[in-house]
Amino acid sequence: MTLSTDHSNAVAPAFRRRALVMLMGLALAGCAVGPNYRRPDAPAVDRFTPSALPASTVSADAVNGDAQRFLRGRDVPQRWWTAFGNQELDRRVHQALAHSPSIAAAQASLRQAQENARAAGGARLPAVDAGAGATREKLSAAQSGAGRVVGPYTLYNASVSVGYTLDLFGGVRRGIEAQEALSDVQRAQLDSTYLTLAGNVVTASLLEASLREQIRATEQIVKMQRDSLDIAEKQRKIGAKSLSDTLAVRAQLATTQATLPPLRARLAATRNRLATYLGVPPAQLEAAPLTLDAVRLPRDIPVSLPSKLVDQRPDIQAASAQLHAASAQVGVATAAMLPQITLSGSAGSQTLSAGDLFSAGTGAWSVGLNLTQPLFHGGELLHKKRAAQAGLDKARADWQQTVLVAFQNVADALQALQYDAQTLAAQATAEQAASQRLALTREQYRLGATGYLDLLDAERSLQQARINLIQARAARLSDTAALYTALGGGWRGDDSTMSPAATASSAAPAVAN
Repeated sequence: MTLSTDHSNAVAPAFRRRALVMLMGLALAGCAVGPNYRRPDAPAVDRFTPSALPASTVSADAVNGDAQRFLRGRDVPQRWWTAFGNQELDRRVHQALAHSPSIAAAQASLRQAQENARAAGGARLPAVDAGAGATREKLSAAQSGAGRVVGPYTLYNASVSVGYTLDLFGGVRRGIEAQEALSDVQRAQLDSTYLTLAGNVVTASLLEASLREQIRATEQIVKMQRDSLDIAEKQRKIGAKSLSDTLAVRAQLATTQATLPPLRARLAATRNRLATYLGVPPAQLEAAPLTLDAVRLPRDIPVSLPSKLVDQRPDIQAASAQLHAASAQVGVATAAMLPQITLSGSAGSQTLSAGDLFSAGTGAWSVGLNLTQPLFHGGELLHKKRAAQAGLDKARADWQQTVLVAFQNVADALQALQYDAQTLAAQATAEQAASQRLALTREQYRLGATGYLDLLDAERSLQQARINLIQARAARLSDTAALYTALGGGWRGDDSTMSPAATASSAAPAVAN
């Protein structure tokens, strides 16, 4: 009997260890419930526009009128804005990327999501906690079981407890997967913020240059009309012209002058918006004037393959990661309806004197295994699972919509470039014709072969033609930038350009708990 008892006492701990190892192995090897994520297929198309792209756009006899070649299958350059060949434009973009609060906010959101993902990963390991306490107690005769009052006395204890939930059905793994996917969402949104900010800076800068040139052209027309008014006043005084001719010139001058305040207001608003992009108040904006003549039109335009767009566009990447997170949440909700097995254990010391803690005879320990099978929760778990499945359907539809919008953006930009080239060619021809007409009308007016109204009409036509030409040049540059951003840009948030605040935050020491 003694030998048998000793043998069983020796075998029991070994059996418990083996059982624990088997249970943990089962937890690690168990399959995860819920769907395994797979990104949907991109649209099966080989081009963005209904008809095939031409080899190049038309050219125009004007500044920035060169033909642009479409290079199918080429990727967008990493710093695409440098293709415009303007140092001031480059400086503005880099300042915005380094100092814009929108970048700092997106970087902080990414760090937050990454820490949440790391925190979720802690569920893979057992939780270990240390505890200590002191309790003052007094037991009644009934409580003590000795038929007499016991105490009062102080009970001191110190212990270490371990708890571990066996992930038999992958609920923990799916939860970690969901958090990691949400981290990927924030990473893609950071890239999207970089891309959008760079595009906004370029577009605002080009609009600023366009408005400056429109104001300059309008001021030249105003000067011409003032000269005409001076001549008309002198001729009226000597009786060569009537008052109606003078009033017509004066009215036209006032009409032209009235177009200047709106242009200046738009220019001021554009510079204020540009200051916000650069991360400074409008009063502190320091930006050298930009002119359209100083901005080079990129001649070679990369056009990525449609299949590549899904990998390049940050908003599509964010939608993909969101779909991944929604897929994992279905697994989390499904696992919550299945049995949960938790292992727990503790070891410590209990004594009536603090100085006797951990001395011989004060040790205490416990080992437990708990099984929980949800039976009735009022439909809560079922409806949470259905909600997760509906969330997955929504995320899939959102992904499809994001892809469609991305393809639309690229198609719009490609077609705009073709039409912009045609518009610029037509506007250049119109401006040349209006300039020649004004010169001819002036000569005819000098010779008395035509009247003031014809001269005023020629001046008005030239003013409008010059404004239209400036707008056409700016549109061609802006739509080129729009194509670069629509294709997803080539630059990513892991580039060396970082906000000083973000760099300092990432370098800060962390304490793990």
